[in-house]
Amino acid sequence: QVHLVESGGGLVQAGGSLSLTCTASWAVYAMGWYRQSPGKEREFVVGVGYNGDNPVYADSVKGRFTISRDNAKNMVFLQMNALKPEDTAVYYCATAGRIDTMVNGEIDYWGQGTHVTVSS
Repeated sequence: QVHLVESGGGLVQAGGSLSLTCTASWAVYAMGWYRQSPGKEREFVVGVGYNGDNPVYADSVKGRFTISRDNAKNMVFLQMNALKPEDTAVYYCATAGRIDTMVNGEIDYWGQGTHVTVSS
């Protein structure tokens, strides 16, 4: 069992920045983030493999969000810049065995979620 604990998030005006952090209880391979807006399905945002190279981003966040990880601390970070009201959602940290399975929604463990609200 891997426990994921998220922190960060909050309320920000459009154009602003926020950062999210996720800490895993064990070393995991692929880590990343999904999000869910009210009335919508949970969607993939970004994922990265153990080495931190070649991250995969959803088209909607490319160029604005940046993922990184610290394997010594089992942590992954999401820096969100140029935020838009449509980025408003609950953001979930997620882990998977491979980056492609993470993108496809084959998630091994979920965090509890953290709220991000972007006001216009």
